[in-house]
Amino acid sequence: MKTTIYIVEDDGDIAELIDFNLSVQGYETKVISNGDEAYDLIIEYPPDLLLLDLSLPGLSGIEIAKYVRSSPEVKDLPIIMLTARSQETDKIIGLKTGADDYITKPFSVKELSARIEAILRRTKKHYDEMLTNGNLTLELGSRIVRCNEDVVTLTPKEFEILSALIKANGNVVSRLQLVEKVWGNEDAADEHTVNVNIKRLRDKLNDCSKYIKTVHGLGYRINPQ
Repeated sequence: MKTTIYIVEDDGDIAELIDFNLSVQGYETKVISNGDEAYDLIIEYPPDLLLLDLSLPGLSGIEIAKYVRSSPEVKDLPIIMLTARSQETDKIIGLKTGADDYITKPFSVKELSARIEAILRRTKKHYDEMLTNGNLTLELGSRIVRCNEDVVTLTPKEFEILSALIKANGNVVSRLQLVEKVWGNEDAADEHTVNVNIKRLRDKLNDCSKYIKTVHGLGYRINPQ
């Protein structure tokens, strides 16, 4: 499967140049010119790496980086910030916000490619990690779920719930713990929200739904296989 890179850049010429060169190198790319649209796509369909301009219509690059780092489902997403700003304070702000690297325009495509490859090498172990339980497998990097080798399409929240349960190694995970792990500080989430998502998760998993056990009065656990 190709590595997916989102190019969040509102300068059409720069975005086209990056898009062309990364596509030639074998990456799957998507150009996004608006910060609001970018954030929605990142959360719903996380890429393997994010090239993020600081100055954007809608949400700024700094705001997107902050939201990404505070979102449990994408908090480890590698980010390279692209900007015309070259002052040291701007770089410090970008890196403190959570960027893995920072490159100032104008830059050479070779330099950008080298930085992308370096970051992907550092994060490869995490992205290759796989969780298994019986006939159920989760690929953490690509966020692909399979039951009996059939791909199961889950929402990011459903994926995080399933991941949290498998990582617990058969121990009970309370509804409150799932709220904290999956939704963080979102006020809209509560124990009822967890129950609804568990039901949807079980419906989608078909045969593999048997692994998710309800522990009445406590929460849920995965029956280890």
